Amino acid sequence: MNRLLIANRGEIALRIHRSAKELGISTIGIFSEDDSHALHLSHVNESISLGATGPNAYLDMANLIKIALANKCDAIHPGYGFLSENHQFASKVNSAGLIFIGPTENQLKLFGDKISALKHAEELDIPVLGISEELENHKSLEGFVDKNPNLRVIVKAAGGGGGRGIRVVENSSECKQLFEQARAEAENAFGDNRLYAEQFLKNARHIEVQIIGDGKGGITHLWERDCSLQRRHQKIIEFAPAPSLHSQLRDKLLHCAEKMAHSVNYKGLGTFEFLINTEDNSHYFMEANARLQVEHTVTEVITGQDLVCLQVRVAEGASLDELSLSDAPEIKGSAVQMRVNAEEIDDQGNVLPKGGTLTQFEPPAGLGIRIDTAAYTNYALPSTFDSLLAKIVVSYPSINFEALLRRASRALEEFVIEGTSNNLDLLKVLVEDRNLIQGTLNTTFIDQNAGYLNKAAKSRTSPILMRAGDQSSAKEIIEKPIPGGSNSVLAPMRGSVMEIYVEKNQIVSKGDQLALLEAMKMHHEIKAPFSGRISEIFTTKASIVEESSLLFAIIPDQSKSDVNEVEAQISLEAERADLLEVEKSHNLGKDENRPLAVNKRRKIGSRTARENVEDLCDEGSFFEYGALAIAAQRRRRSLEDLKENTPADGMIAGFGTVNSDHFGEDLSRCAILAYDYTVLAGTQGVINHKKKDRIFELVKRWETPVVFFTEGGGGRPGDVDADELNNSWLDLKTFTTWPQINGVAPRIAVNSGRCFAGNAVIFGCADITIATKNSNIGLAGPAMIEHGGLGKYKPEDIGPIDVQSSNGVVDIACEDEKDATQLARRVLSFFQGKIEGWSCSDQRIMRHLVPEDRKKAYNMRDIIENLADEGSMIELRKDYGFGVFTAFIRIAGEPFGLIANNPLHLGGAIDGDGGEKGGRFLQLCDAFGIPIVSLCDTPGFMVGPDSEKTAAVRRGSRLIVVSANLSVPLFTVIIRKGYGLGSQAMAGGGFHEPFFTIGWPTAEMGPMGLEGAVELGFRKELEATNSSQARQALFEKLVAQMYQKGKAISVAGSFEIDAVIDPKDTREWLTKGLKAAKKEKKYELNKRFIDVW
Repeated sequence: MNRLLIANRGEIALRIHRSAKELGISTIGIFSEDDSHALHLSHVNESISLGATGPNAYLDMANLIKIALANKCDAIHPGYGFLSENHQFASKVNSAGLIFIGPTENQLKLFGDKISALKHAEELDIPVLGISEELENHKSLEGFVDKNPNLRVIVKAAGGGGGRGIRVVENSSECKQLFEQARAEAENAFGDNRLYAEQFLKNARHIEVQIIGDGKGGITHLWERDCSLQRRHQKIIEFAPAPSLHSQLRDKLLHCAEKMAHSVNYKGLGTFEFLINTEDNSHYFMEANARLQVEHTVTEVITGQDLVCLQVRVAEGASLDELSLSDAPEIKGSAVQMRVNAEEIDDQGNVLPKGGTLTQFEPPAGLGIRIDTAAYTNYALPSTFDSLLAKIVVSYPSINFEALLRRASRALEEFVIEGTSNNLDLLKVLVEDRNLIQGTLNTTFIDQNAGYLNKAAKSRTSPILMRAGDQSSAKEIIEKPIPGGSNSVLAPMRGSVMEIYVEKNQIVSKGDQLALLEAMKMHHEIKAPFSGRISEIFTTKASIVEESSLLFAIIPDQSKSDVNEVEAQISLEAERADLLEVEKSHNLGKDENRPLAVNKRRKIGSRTARENVEDLCDEGSFFEYGALAIAAQRRRRSLEDLKENTPADGMIAGFGTVNSDHFGEDLSRCAILAYDYTVLAGTQGVINHKKKDRIFELVKRWETPVVFFTEGGGGRPGDVDADELNNSWLDLKTFTTWPQINGVAPRIAVNSGRCFAGNAVIFGCADITIATKNSNIGLAGPAMIEHGGLGKYKPEDIGPIDVQSSNGVVDIACEDEKDATQLARRVLSFFQGKIEGWSCSDQRIMRHLVPEDRKKAYNMRDIIENLADEGSMIELRKDYGFGVFTAFIRIAGEPFGLIANNPLHLGGAIDGDGGEKGGRFLQLCDAFGIPIVSLCDTPGFMVGPDSEKTAAVRRGSRLIVVSANLSVPLFTVIIRKGYGLGSQAMAGGGFHEPFFTIGWPTAEMGPMGLEGAVELGFRKELEATNSSQARQALFEKLVAQMYQKGKAISVAGSFEIDAVIDPKDTREWLTKGLKAAKKEKKYELNKRFIDVW
């Protein structure tokens, strides 16, 4: 073989040329008139014009053979697409005395026809999905759909591949339209308009096996590729080998492929493709591609074989033995191919090809990166061909898909393309998806998640160089005047006008087809957006139009019935009156459409409820229930007034995620509710009660945490619509459903401003309460207090923050709504799990925080802050129950609840306030699985007549009762004093109840304080002394003796505590203890009740 005609274009023409050159073969390139600047023309030895435009130029068999003969070629290589699988072309090539580089005519006839290939597989007992015969018309398609009523159906081109000529049919009413679309697209792409139907497998992986045969009985597989990641049935990312493919399933697929190849004594390269049902790993033969594949590159990388060279050698007559391929080559690593296309994908998954001139084109480079492309700077993209710009092929020397995708991400970051829209950012989002590594993505993933992927892609623009955003430099839209009273019909994309179906002055109905636009080998119908008369046509058949170019002008006819609307294909951009009504209703409740309400908030330095919700939730995650609700006041106000002034009935409610960047989507689930003070002062109305109940029932069922913004004035007496059905309103469910969530999932209440009556009860029933300095929280507002005969007060006089913080109603006080919202996020994170990226102080400081002098005071807060990860401590009830600290902290990222005595208040003694505060906090941690660290330094419970007046006996006992019944790990650290029942309360009732009880060297323990024990136990001896000096000397001697008995080392010697440790090792003990004790669980199935006090 000396001279080779490459019957293709673009990057595959270059690819074939390079292999031919290495074999010493001269190459002849071809080009259509609209492809005259193609890059391959500057590389081949000679180039010949086809004398025609568009894909049809490459489908002219007679012309291609004529050119080959005229230029004394020995062979024709068809590449992929176009005529590569056309058995008639292979026959004509061979009849002309030329070599067709590919399978035999009969093999192409068998496998190039998808229907015959599937039937052949059935004959070999290879599983296939249910298929139809060749579809004669849309009626035969309807018949197949009706025979499979419980299954979706997919229409496919019987000849050719590449995802063209494919449509998914949801119901029989779509058959006519989708049949015609698929047939036209197949005809344009392959010159073959035959179609068939097949059962559609939705959640499937797409795995294909590369085969090579020599036509002499030799068949070898070159392993498999995973092509599951597709958009609109066209592959976009391919792997070799397939990630996370079970070895038994791999063996089955390889066996099926080799079996089919052996059955026909296959010659050349071929790919046998299978669908894998991800639910049960069943496999089905789908089709065989008797040609070189676009994704052949990844197989070349992992095998070290040049597949194009192998094609040529086999065509010349070489056997697999001669090619050293009698057995499958060893896999030499892993590879991924990413197709960079000049296109956008809209939020519905539709592919929108883009044109333009490449003003900058700089592919990435480096170890393990190969670029196959025919693009270059200043290249003007022809609108009539595929949108492929480049194939990035990334390899790694071992099967390590995580490392492979890191390299792929780097390559994508480095690729610079300007002058046209492209999918680089989408590819970046995809390669960073963990599911890709695990092989769990399926063929419909992109189509089903297009909206999310688009949003993620737009936020992932490369930091190295911003991709072209404004493409105005790449195109120029020529504006033309239109006849008076007319509306425009514009081109949705750049493309070629294939057909024009209407004439000037023709009457059309909404949905009538006006023209057919061809872009990147895909056909797009242009339909009348409304009924009327065609007043002007601005384009002609075969002309090239730019995106947004003027195509038609139509004078609307409002009186004309849209008779064809039902049959018309629905335009994704078409406006519907009912949808506009819904959008208008939604817009009425948005802040940007309520300037007066927003300004009122700004004047008092406050945010709107929607701003708080948006700030709390992860971006774009919140979705709202009952947004269209309005106040139940239709009998006294107009509907328009209610829609404008009572949006959502003053209650924003829904679900979103919070902190998903740390904990993933499952653990970050959250229900969010917010009274809107701009709507009837945030009062509780009939409808917003229903909304709360709806959300609370879902929260209870799905165990979802709640954050509730509670600002508002309580009950609303003005909802007159339901007055005839309700007299007392005491049977509403809100104050049942909200309390019933107690212990089910964490509930955080956040307040700023006035919170009275029912709103205050919502606040008070929460597990954790956060309030800003401008809060006023009370069980009634000024009006109810006055009418109760209790005096006249201003709202600012009722339950201000200093009152509600010092009495324990508010757990966390803060500056403003911004601070409160961020605190809510932080507090919620303790119930969500561990975080990474923590730091802590040098733990040697812990050795010096407690003085060696046992009578010298110190600050327990210093110990807490140094024990915890830096910046992690959030203290609850800081201004109440001063004798006990309660706080959330993190240690090595793990969440802990912390309880500690305060030696600077009553010497660390536990009084009634401290006992209640500590017991309630332990309940909270226990209910939601948060382990507890207890820092003990207490002489015991507070005693004396004044203490007993505070009900200390019952209130202090609460700490013992709760700590003795904990289900979460408790870790007790004796810092200094551990005396009496108070220290036992800090240790679950006894020192052997926690997971461990350890002491610092400064620790001292006993049944009561040393001084008191000496006074009680040695009273006679002390009274028998003859002077006060002698008495004091004896007293100090006895105290010293008891200290020696009760100090940490002595108590550890009798194994009453578990260890005495260096204070710097406290964090290490806690992290190791947690690992030893921790059980993976969310919340207890048998919920544990949490007192609100």
